[in-house]
Amino acid sequence: MKLTTYICCSLLVAFGIFAAVYALTGFNLLLFFVGGNVIAFRALLSLAGVAALWLLYWLIAFRPVKYLS
Repeated sequence: MKLTTYICCSLLVAFGIFAAVYALTGFNLLLFFVGGNVIAFRALLSLAGVAALWLLYWLIAFRPVKYLS
């Protein structure tokens, strides 16, 4: 479970970097990496959605920030 959370975090960081490059330059780096294949592009975007949902579940179920105060 810990490994899954690390993988999801790293995927979301990578997608955030891709989004920042697109926002700052207008060049879609993710679409470039998949070679212009729209199906692979959408599959990777759905992977980002699944990673975000996993982290949301992890934050709700395990409450890692419960003892920060």
